Amino acid sequence: MKIVAFEERSGPRLGIVEGDSVVDLSAADSAIPADLGEYLRHHNGDLKPLADIAKRAPASARRPLSELTFGLPVGRPGKIICLGLNYLDHVKEGFLRDDIPKFPSIFMRSRTSLVPHGRPIVRPRVTETLDYEAELIVVVGKCAKHLTAANATSCIAGYSCGNDGSIREFQRKTSQWDMGKNFDFTGGFGPWFVSADELPPGAKELKIASRLNGKVMQSGNTGNMMFPVVETLVYLTQGLTLEPGDIIFTGTPSGVGFARKPPVWMKNGDVCEIEIEGVGVLRNPIVDEAVG
Repeated sequence: MKIVAFEERSGPRLGIVEGDSVVDLSAADSAIPADLGEYLRHHNGDLKPLADIAKRAPASARRPLSELTFGLPVGRPGKIICLGLNYLDHVKEGFLRDDIPKFPSIFMRSRTSLVPHGRPIVRPRVTETLDYEAELIVVVGKCAKHLTAANATSCIAGYSCGNDGSIREFQRKTSQWDMGKNFDFTGGFGPWFVSADELPPGAKELKIASRLNGKVMQSGNTGNMMFPVVETLVYLTQGLTLEPGDIIFTGTPSGVGFARKPPVWMKNGDVCEIEIEGVGVLRNPIVDEAVG
């Protein structure tokens, strides 16, 4: 099931993607929350009621997918957890090539750093070092603590595409990465949510790529994660309670802009696409931060 968040004059909505059209769930049932995270919290991650509502929806609840103004697949995520250095080839192209991590490298993003499919990623005025990072995003559907390898995937509601846009100059100013990862409107999230049953367990062995102005910059596979989704969930829940609507960026493969010679930075007028097999294509234009 593909669930898309979109904007109407009346406010945010959720819909189910069926081919080139979308079933507006709010038009079919006014009780449906406008945020997927809220829905997951109220239904303990069970998505079947949404499929049932879509089947009963009148023809008037359908609209063309091409006409949507997309929203974040989870509009108000509780926690935005990120992994750095999760693909060995990416570690080797960076500054820590001689210090291979033994455990997942965890940092956090804020909601104000995210933009949905189709909206601009903003290059800040203070630096040109805006980099792209293709990432698989895990969406949590159920509360989870002290997961094991045997039950870790049970908390996953589904997946999406992410662009962990990074301001490299500020990421490198200190040993803590959060400043460089949290500039306003620098991270893409979308285009929609794909339920976990549509993909292999833990989203293993999926092709993942980024393109800048149509040119392939990264080409990898989620099977090459150093810390796969299951292992990451087990590690995180030793200390954190994962909650419905939390999202997890799972790291990027090699080919990022800072490692190229000369470096390649996203700039005004560019278009960046992130594609993950079985999930979709996240597309964002790049604009300069407005002056004034």
